[in-house]
Amino acid sequence: MADVQDDMLDLAGCWQVATADGSHSTAISIPGDVHSALQQAGIIPDPYAGRNEELVQWVAHEDWVLEREFELTDASGRWYLDIDYLDTVATVFVNDIEVLSADNCFRRFRPDVSKALKIGPNSLRIVIHSSIRAGAERQAAQPFYVPYSTGNSPIPNGNMLRKPQCHFGWDWNIALAPLGLYGTIALKRLDDARIEHVTTRQHHNDDGSVDVEVTVTLHAADPCIVPLHLAFGDEALRLDCGMRPGENTVTHLFHLDSPRLWWPVGSGEQVLYMLSVEVPSERVTKRIGLRQVELLTTPDAAGSRFAFRVNGREIFCRGANWIPADALFSRSSPERTEALLQSAVDAHMNMIRVWGGGFYEQDWFYDLCDRMGLMVWQDFMFACNLYPCTEDFLENVAHEVEYQVKRLSSHPSITLWCGDNELVGALTWFPESRTNRDRYLVAYDRLNRVIEQQMKKAAPDGLWWPSSPASGYLDYGDAWHADGSGDMHYWSVWHENKSFDEYRSVRPRFCSEFGFQSYTSLPVIRSFAGEGDLNIASPVMELHQKNVGGNERIAGTMFRYFRFPTSFAGFVYLSQVQQALAIRTAVDYWRSLKPHCMGTLYWQLNDTWPVASWASLDHGGRWKAMHYLARRFFQPVTLAVIPEGEAFAVSAVNDTADAVGIEAEFFLLSLTGERTPLHRLSGPCSPDRAEKLFEIPRSEVPPQSVLAWRFTASNGMAGEGHIVPDTYKALDLKPSGLTHSVTAAEDGQWEIAVTAEGLALFVMIESETDGRYADNLFDLAGGESRRIRFTPTAALPPGAVPQFRVTDLHLAQA
Repeated sequence: MADVQDDMLDLAGCWQVATADGSHSTAISIPGDVHSALQQAGIIPDPYAGRNEELVQWVAHEDWVLEREFELTDASGRWYLDIDYLDTVATVFVNDIEVLSADNCFRRFRPDVSKALKIGPNSLRIVIHSSIRAGAERQAAQPFYVPYSTGNSPIPNGNMLRKPQCHFGWDWNIALAPLGLYGTIALKRLDDARIEHVTTRQHHNDDGSVDVEVTVTLHAADPCIVPLHLAFGDEALRLDCGMRPGENTVTHLFHLDSPRLWWPVGSGEQVLYMLSVEVPSERVTKRIGLRQVELLTTPDAAGSRFAFRVNGREIFCRGANWIPADALFSRSSPERTEALLQSAVDAHMNMIRVWGGGFYEQDWFYDLCDRMGLMVWQDFMFACNLYPCTEDFLENVAHEVEYQVKRLSSHPSITLWCGDNELVGALTWFPESRTNRDRYLVAYDRLNRVIEQQMKKAAPDGLWWPSSPASGYLDYGDAWHADGSGDMHYWSVWHENKSFDEYRSVRPRFCSEFGFQSYTSLPVIRSFAGEGDLNIASPVMELHQKNVGGNERIAGTMFRYFRFPTSFAGFVYLSQVQQALAIRTAVDYWRSLKPHCMGTLYWQLNDTWPVASWASLDHGGRWKAMHYLARRFFQPVTLAVIPEGEAFAVSAVNDTADAVGIEAEFFLLSLTGERTPLHRLSGPCSPDRAEKLFEIPRSEVPPQSVLAWRFTASNGMAGEGHIVPDTYKALDLKPSGLTHSVTAAEDGQWEIAVTAEGLALFVMIESETDGRYADNLFDLAGGESRRIRFTPTAALPPGAVPQFRVTDLHLAQA
């Protein structure tokens, strides 16, 4: 039991959770989720391990009751509950009096509870209803059936509910339909007025000064005068504001003569100014970055552009798609999320797309993106399904959009608001919508217009894009295959089983989704699978592959490009190598098209649980092979070597604002590891451009050899790579004679010295000890060595020495 302090009581902490019939009961930490509490109590096993997903399905079929008590010594005045991230269909009772009926995980609720409170002990009870039952009831109440993607969602009717759509499963997520309370739960007394929203607008003037318009929305119960304190930059003031009952808005303009601007990472500094808004009962602070952002969609010969311009400069967007940090909220943390976002920055990303099937993330997430300089493409939370268009559903959505946009729009990192993920394409996925497209298109248009109108009302200066992918405003065409305008999702290589070369058959203006699967790393696999499960076709491994046909496509691609691996470990390693090659093939080519193409966001950055997926980071944050390669192919200055007919075209790509000079060396590697010089070249590359420098005839690269290169740029950036004239399976690779030694280094780091007697391609170092390598997935010629620093994620016990495995392409296939 807790005592109220002043006018606010934080009700987070230890609660009790039980099924409605009381058959299962335990403690739960709020914020938190029910599954994690049940696992901690031993009521259910770890859902991520083995085939336990199948054993815990009963949890989502139950109603769950969360309860706690609190003490009040003074119940006078007006009191309200402050609740957000309540998942999802829930009824809230104070002293057995119903105070709230909620059905949207993405809204904030502030019900008045004054009449329900009493002096002394009080009870708070939240009944969270089964999403499965609630979804079925709402589907039955629709005027016509509203299809959902059964391939993604084995738990039905998630499209009926305003909660993360991936909670019902996805082709990378565990299907648990979790429930809980993941945000604020507090009791507050209304002292004249409270702050509902703080929003800002920026006006950048020709003389370089900026006017920042701050609008404060206040809620008052009765007419009153409220002292409002505002501070921004070097200016602070007090306004005595007359309030009427209900919502009131107060606007003030701050002027900054010579402000410093906020830039995406790699393009400038991430300068943030503190904004403070205070009334007697509370204080809201925000860090504001001053920047201008435009979306260029001007027509051209190919169709129309899709490019972001920040502070007057076009920025090529390099990045990936973000999904929730974990399938279960209680397993995530700000620290883990920060590490994932830092890994994006460390791989030279400057944008992430918060995908529309998860959460509008919490404020601290966007604070991190602001500080790191990560631009955010923000989807609204609608993905891969059709949705209701009834008045009650659209009204619910309107409240959601207003709240979320007002909450988030002042973050400089948020660059674009996008209406949904793949809802236009979903019109073609179901027999109902194929046979009656008009009905479902009208339903979609009603939903999309509500989102657009509410977004523009809440953030008039925000950039709006109707859907991803989309070829343009009110364009309902096939943006999966049309590459002339808008943003594109290109999935033909994975879902249609086409070759990697197909990435060079399209010229997207901005590719916001494309990807290729691999298995999660062997140390992660061992966290959920026993020795007897280490076979790709085992039931445990198949349960941890959620994409129908995914294992067959991974194996089929190996047959296409590689000699088949001889062990389970080799299979896992080779799946990651080919994933890295697939994405590099796309990114190198599309970056070489700049400024025709101005963005590549691959699917996906992270995993929600240990699973075969398209992620470049394992669940837990380990870098897979692709992430190490991404750090090279996303480097702001790089070389792209592209097969073009009977030659290899060499292009310099420069995403910086300064011209750079390139010095490059090309050579042949024999299969026994000898290095033969082939060409040296040097040349300039203009700012923010990709420029073709050179061509190497294919005839100069014999079949049983590898074309490799190294380069340095005048700004200090450097890189390396290789390409083969045919497929890797055509190479008669010889044993590379890889050896390695390990020595302790300073600050708890370790140094691994790797040496090859012959040619070693795709050298990969791995350890059961979690940590980061300074480099990985590199090549060695005969007689070459490389020293790699390894930084453990956590300090090792005294005397402990991590064990490392070193693999290359020949070892995996031998």
